[in-house]
Amino acid sequence: MELKQIHQAAVPRALSLCERYRLLNEPDQAESICRDILAVDGEHQEAIRMLLLALTDQFGHKRAGLFPEAEELTGQLTNPYERAYYRGIVYERWARCKLDEGVPAYIAGEWVQKAMAQFEEAEKVKPTDDDSALLRWNTCARLMARVPKIMAESAVHEMHFGD
Repeated sequence: MELKQIHQAAVPRALSLCERYRLLNEPDQAESICRDILAVDGEHQEAIRMLLLALTDQFGHKRAGLFPEAEELTGQLTNPYERAYYRGIVYERWARCKLDEGVPAYIAGEWVQKAMAQFEEAEKVKPTDDDSALLRWNTCARLMARVPKIMAESAVHEMHFGD
């Protein structure tokens, strides 16, 4: 079945609907809308951001391939700050997904550390009026404090299995 293509003039309303579906916890609807926008304008930055967020909203819902696609989408962002910031979000949400799945805490800890590194990269090039990367870094630090096994198991794992 061939998909119907939206009109370029409909993109702003489609983005609004995408945000609404994310807020309604219907990320699959948001994902579909973003894909429709990107079919019309493959480099639309807001649609790329919304798509990668919609994909990360679905982590842990047994949908294979979401993480690599979300990570790949960060490379399509043209702004260096956004590239690092959204890559950090992908890693942070992946870590939380892994914790929810009950994987060994050190695995989630490694992803939290990768997220924090990305937020630090974003901080270096952030706009002066945007502390979002700092807020996300602090959230990761609090997660690590709340789940101390993240770091403890990570340190043990590196001692026994490190390079």
